[in-house]
Amino acid sequence: MSPSRARTSRITIGTRAPPRRPRASDVADLGLAEAGDARIAWADAQMPVLRAIRERFARERPFAGLRVGVCLHVTTETANLVRTLIAGGAQVALCAANPLDTQDDVAAALVERHGAAVHAIHGEDMATYYRHIEAVLETRPQLTMDDGADLVSTIHATRTDLLADGGILGGTEETTSGVVRLRALEAAGQLGFPIVAVNEARTKRLFDNRYGTGQSALDGILRATNMLLAGRVVVVFGYGWCGQGIALRAKGAGAQVVVCEVDPVRALEAKLEGYEVLPGVAAAAKGDVLITATGNRDVVRREHYAVMRDGAVLCNAGHFDVECDLAALRELAAERRQVRPHVEQHVLADGRRINLLAEGRVVNLAAAEGNPAAVMDMSFANQALAAEHLVRSAETLEARVHGVPHELDDEVARLTLAALSVEIDALTDAQRAYLTAWEQGT
Repeated sequence: MSPSRARTSRITIGTRAPPRRPRASDVADLGLAEAGDARIAWADAQMPVLRAIRERFARERPFAGLRVGVCLHVTTETANLVRTLIAGGAQVALCAANPLDTQDDVAAALVERHGAAVHAIHGEDMATYYRHIEAVLETRPQLTMDDGADLVSTIHATRTDLLADGGILGGTEETTSGVVRLRALEAAGQLGFPIVAVNEARTKRLFDNRYGTGQSALDGILRATNMLLAGRVVVVFGYGWCGQGIALRAKGAGAQVVVCEVDPVRALEAKLEGYEVLPGVAAAAKGDVLITATGNRDVVRREHYAVMRDGAVLCNAGHFDVECDLAALRELAAERRQVRPHVEQHVLADGRRINLLAEGRVVNLAAAEGNPAAVMDMSFANQALAAEHLVRSAETLEARVHGVPHELDDEVARLTLAALSVEIDALTDAQRAYLTAWEQGT
């Protein structure tokens, strides 16, 4: 299907309410549901924007009878997004976007208390991970929600039957890594349905990526190691929105921050923010804590390991576990041992110890609880509104990657400000006229 051609949807959205109990799920322990529900409620109290959208969806039922396949981190915040979709009439099947991201009590609560079909277990192996993706696809979703594009990539690689006759209205994508993959699909002329890149909404990347990941990545490091950051050298690979947030929080904790970049503008920005900017190998030689946040592969490689200090802590804040060359690290290690629950120590031939956190997977979720609910409120409000936009515009949207409509982005900001009891000014008529005229000058 050509990405430049508008699609004609043949999907009819019914009015049948979703079943309260899903037919099939695969979770660790349904007995954890009560504890999970309490945690979901705690997060919900910090997500007023999504809660307001849920109340409207319950009245208007924009997803009545629609099957939604979701591949997101199975956390309390995601649970409240799933509840919002279900309130809008959707039948939801959920799997994890990372083998280490599932909160098992939350998964149980979604099945037992909220009527979602969940296929996710914390620590699942890769075969189980992909089996769970396939279980979601077996529900033949008409709308997808992705974090990393594993769901959509699997559809295009092995489940093209789901694309027949416009079988999927569209999808949303939560993170940078996923958007990169989807744009590659689009460039190849193979993207089979429209995707809204939620990651590119201003109310997502400016806040979730910078303030959410900035805080939660350090939270994961501290929970895993219990180390003092003050006085340490923290090296941040990548100065995008996530890297900026991590650098900012590390600096606030008293660390000396070094930034490594390949983009000259980003590197200059980091320098003018007061950070030391160095090539990766030079930075690796002086870092106590090294954090990747680039969305690319092999950012830390054999030449970096060769110069790292004894006791260096290495972790990844990007979506996939490819940012550090783990195969090279294992080859260099004379010994590997688990020294703490999320710390695998690699002892090199010369006796230096490199401490890898959370198997090189996204540290804020694998070793902590992910981004705070208050910031995910904006991200998942964008997800919910983007899904509604896809349903309403299914017959006119082209099969390509779309941005979040500006008016939806602004609406999320307005709702968030209202929840914070913040008032702002409005343009006067004269100011609006000035901004749209060319005649007025000095």
